[in-house]
This record gives sequence, structure tokens and C-alpha cells, in this order.
Amino acid sequence: MKYALITGASRGIGRATALLFAKRGINVAVNYLNSEEKAQKVVDEAVRYGVRAFSVRADVSSEEDVKRMISQVEKEFGTLHILVNNAGLSSHYNPEELSLDEWNRVIAVNLTGPFLVTRYAIPLLKKAGWGRIINVSSLRAFSGSAKGAHYSSAKAGLIGLTRSLALYLSKFNINVNAVAPGYTRTDMTAGYLKTKEHEISARIPLGRVAEPEEVAEVIYFLASEESSYITGEVITVNGGIYFT
Repeated sequence: MKYALITGASRGIGRATALLFAKRGINVAVNYLNSEEKAQKVVDEAVRYGVRAFSVRADVSSEEDVKRMISQVEKEFGTLHILVNNAGLSSHYNPEELSLDEWNRVIAVNLTGPFLVTRYAIPLLKKAGWGRIINVSSLRAFSGSAKGAHYSSAKAGLIGLTRSLALYLSKFNINVNAVAPGYTRTDMTAGYLKTKEHEISARIPLGRVAEPEEVAEVIYFLASEESSYITGEVITVNGGIYFT
């Protein structure tokens, strides 16, 4: 029986991952920040698959929140095998408009957050003797973004963090990998896709944006026994757009 913590799991890729894990027999802690009702719906749906699930509110960029969240996971589950660092934040400014406060805010959630959650989860993963950490990066880590230097920098940094953690944690039987989704149908992209989906789809070799469940399948693979000889890697899930 495996136990997982998924950050940002009340919607989008996090929600799809939590429900897929539950469907396949993994107990899930559903982290959220603002969407308590949505998080509870994920929990309610997860338990229908016969697993244990609970929601936990925490701002991943707050050290105190993270410490409290990990303590709650330990209290509820007693152990932890899988950590999915999915919580994210994006905004759009060109470099001349981007304030230091906004830079710091996006870096804090997308890069410092995964570091903090991992840092406090490591003792539980080591105690379990088997672990998987999956960090959700982005296509923008590779392509950059004219109006998202802060987001691209954070997601690129997350790849460096992934590889550094993989080097350190390998001796503890803990594999660390990342996924880098391209355009995916989530709340974060809803506004953009509403007006640009046709244009974006035309640029993607597979001709469409991804559904959250498709990214979740890749995350599940990296969380499974079948990924036993993969660590420090990044799997891109972008329909081929990176190559165009």
C-alpha cells in the first residue's frame, strides 16, 4: 500500500493525478491553498475507489505551512512514498513590466515551494525505504517566455533541483524525476485557450492541447515500480510542439 502527497491537487493536473492514483490503489493527501470545496470534492471522489484520502491546506511557499502539512501527512498516514510537487503560479509581464515582488512571488511558489515540501518530506520518504518524487515543470523551462521570464526561470530551476535531488537521494532508494507539460487544458490556461486554442493547436504536431489526465498518466508511471531505473530525468508531454 502506497501513500502520496500531491500539491495543488484541487484542480487541473494535480486533481487528475490524485484521482488516477486513487483509482490505482494509492492513498492520497490532497493539498490546496484556496479551493477548499474543490479539494474536498477530489477527496470524496478518491475515497470511492476504496483508498484513504484527506485534504490539507498549505501555501507551499510558506515554511511554516509546509512543516504543518508534512506533520499532518505523518499523523494521517504514518508514512509517505510518493511526492508530486505540482502546485504552481503563473502571470504574464514582459521584463520591463515585471516587478521584483511579482518575480519573487512566482519563484516562491514554483521553485522554493517544491524545495520546501521536498526538504520536509525527505525524512518520511527515507523512513519508508522507497520513494518517488515527481516535479511538475513546464515546456517554458526549455522554450522561455517573452512575457514570463519569472515563470520560465522557476520551471528551469526546478529541473536543476530535480537532478540535484536525484543525485543525493538515489542512495536512499528514492527516485526523483520531472514532467514538463506543454499546453494543457487547466484552470491556469482556460482564459488563454478560450481565445487562442485554435491557433495553438495548429502549432502542435498532434493537433490539440493535452488533457490533464494525459499528463497524470506520465506522473503515475514515474511514481510506479516500473520507473525503477529512471532518476534525474525530465519527460516532456507537449504533443511535439517543442520541436517546431
